[in-house]
This record gives sequence, structure tokens and C-alpha cells, in this order.
Amino acid sequence: MKHIKKWLLLIVLFASIVLNGQEKTKFKPEIKWNIRAQIWMRYSDLNEGSLIQNEPTSEFYDISIRRLRIPIYSQITPKIFFYSILGGNNFNFKTKDISLEILDLYAEYSFAKFFEVGFGKSGWQGLSRWNIRSNKTLMGLDSPLFPLNSVEKNDDIGRLFGAWIKGQAGKFDYRLAFNRPYFVSAIPNGEVNFANNKPRIKTSTYVKYQFFEHESNKSAYQVGTYVQNKKVFNIGVGYQFQSKAMSDGDALLPATNFYDMQHWAVDSFLNLPLSNDDAITAYLGYYDYNFGKNYIRNVGANNPTSGGGVDFNGAGVAFPMIGTGTTWYMQFGYAFKETKILGEDYVIQPNVAVQTSNWDALNDQMTVYDFTVNFLMNGSHSNKVSLGYQHRPIFDATTIQKKGYKGMAVLQYQVSLK
Repeated sequence: MKHIKKWLLLIVLFASIVLNGQEKTKFKPEIKWNIRAQIWMRYSDLNEGSLIQNEPTSEFYDISIRRLRIPIYSQITPKIFFYSILGGNNFNFKTKDISLEILDLYAEYSFAKFFEVGFGKSGWQGLSRWNIRSNKTLMGLDSPLFPLNSVEKNDDIGRLFGAWIKGQAGKFDYRLAFNRPYFVSAIPNGEVNFANNKPRIKTSTYVKYQFFEHESNKSAYQVGTYVQNKKVFNIGVGYQFQSKAMSDGDALLPATNFYDMQHWAVDSFLNLPLSNDDAITAYLGYYDYNFGKNYIRNVGANNPTSGGGVDFNGAGVAFPMIGTGTTWYMQFGYAFKETKILGEDYVIQPNVAVQTSNWDALNDQMTVYDFTVNFLMNGSHSNKVSLGYQHRPIFDATTIQKKGYKGMAVLQYQVSLK
């Protein structure tokens, strides 16, 4: 009888342990956030005729905050995901107040891995890999801005209000977005520009095929380089369309001509760790932009000037970055295995990027070169120093032909605090 009682007691204890182990774990949402910033110290060889406070300036040194981001997100339930980013760009000597705005704020519901839906304000758009890229994991000093083809025209730093579906099925990753652009108040005057009419829905998509490891599609922003941490090779194709997005005059006048915005792109991305602990990151993309007849736009990232400019480029560090026509864009970087510098472990990653565009409005090919060397402490983007140089073309205002080059050198420190 004693032995029976002992066995009964052991069975009860074992059963209680098993049953407790089989109880469904209660889901507990966790709020995650961090702060990251990119601080620039820069020398700029300014475009001819540039003005700063109405004073002619040919070269300039400045320190600025290129980007400030505070992402806050949570998996609210196993099916509902919430994501937001506070932040801003280009805080410099021209802006006394550093004010944060809501860049992203949206919710997603997951029916299955291959079918998720979301809505809100976000960067979920299609076209190419770099239209929806992570600024934290950039390989070059700065992101290629031309894929953000409507940036600060009828969007907010590439973000729009809208809805989307996305998912991963096998080796395919897809997204399809329907966004309502912001209205445009400026009125085009003879030359094609963004129309001041009721904004039509902007439809965009991007589909990629993943040959090796799969990338996360948790957020809209794709990684620039994984250095030695992931083996990835993708090919992708994308499209954007917005009806009557452009015009050559006031939208209220009957003589005004309207143009649909239609873009498509194909691209490929490779991140390949090597047997010697080095790694290669490479990108190649072809873009076909149609904004309407001879559309062209000069853009200067974090431009330090306040006006002027006698060449076609305009003032500061601007060049003809976006327009109707075609573009090839290439990046190549080589990450060496970790090495010690001043007692700390760093991954050194030199890289080069080239944008070469055949814009309809120009009489010469537009080609800009970016050279960068990254120093990633412990191989992480959370503590990274980058030294970069941009070699940009200058176009004559009369002939619209290339007349020379100017440069911009930047020392950047990127930090991310969790």
C-alpha cells in the first residue's frame, strides 16, 4: 500500500507539471523604442552664385543633424502590429528649433504570413528596393534620393496616408499600396510640375524573389547592407502610377495640360558573406520615370544655402537628381572582417555608388558619384562613423550641357540608443 501511495503521488505531481506546461501562454504585448541620429560635419564646394543670407558664398563648412528618428512599436496582439516614428531631417544653422513630427503611424493586421493588411501614415510604397529603404542600415553615406521621386512635393519625407497589402509566399515577397498624396499649393507656370488639383490615388507595387535567406517585411524599410550577417540575393520589379499628377499650368484653367505619373523599375540586391569573413554588398537597378514632358528637378540634400545660383543646378549642393527619363543606379561595397582600431573592434566597409541618368530635359548625361568608407563598431550600424565624398555634375544654364564637377565631403557619426 505504501508503494501504491508513492506511485499515485508521483503520478499526480507529474500530471500537474504536464498540464501546466500545456496551458496556453498568455500573450503580453511589449512596447519597444529607440533613438537614433546621424550627425554631419561637412565641407561643401557650392554651386556658382550661391547665397547665404544674401551674401555670395563659394564654399561652406557646417555641422547638422541629417536625420533624427524615434521609432516606437508594439505587437499589440498576435495578429495586430502597431508602428510609429517621430523625427525629422536637416536640423542645421538655419533652423533654431528642433521639432519632431509624426513620420509614421499605422496599424497592420496579419491574416497569414502571405496576406497582411495595414493602413495609416507610412512609407509603404512600391517601385524599387530603395524607395522603401532603412536609413539606419545605409551602406553609402546618404541614401539615393532619386527613388523618392515625389519627396517633399506631394508627400512628407516619402510618407503618405494610405492602405496596403503585403506578404511572403515561398520565395516571393510582395507589397501593393494605395496612397492619397498631399495637395500641392504651388501653381506650375508653363513647365511641367506637380499639379495643384485634387490628388488622385497613387498606386504602387514591388515584388521580389528571394534566392537565399529571406528578409523581414515587418516594416516598410529595407536594409542597405547586412555586412557579414546575412546571405541575400534578390531580384525585384516595381511600378507607380498616379493619374493627372502633373500639369503645365493652373489646374483650374481649361488650357492646362495634365500628365499621368508613371514609373517602373527592375533591380537586384546581393549581400554575400565570404569564407574569409569578409562580405560583399551590391545593388543594380534600372528606373524609367515619366512625369510628363521634360520634367526635371534639382535636389540638394540638407542644402546649406538660402538662394542664388547662376547655373542650371541652382544654389548650394543641388544637381538634376529627378526627372522624366531613365536611370541606372549601382552600389558596390566590400566589408573587411573585424579588426582592432584604438582598442575597439571595427568592420571597415569602403563602397561606391553611381547614379547615371538620361533626363529628357538635359543635353548631356547626368552622372553623380558617391564614395564612402564606413567604420562599424562591432560590425553594428548602431555605432558607426562614415567618411564620404560626393562628386556632382554642374550644368550650364544656357546650353543645359555639363560644364564641370563640384564636390561635398562629409564626416558622419551615426548612433542608435535602445
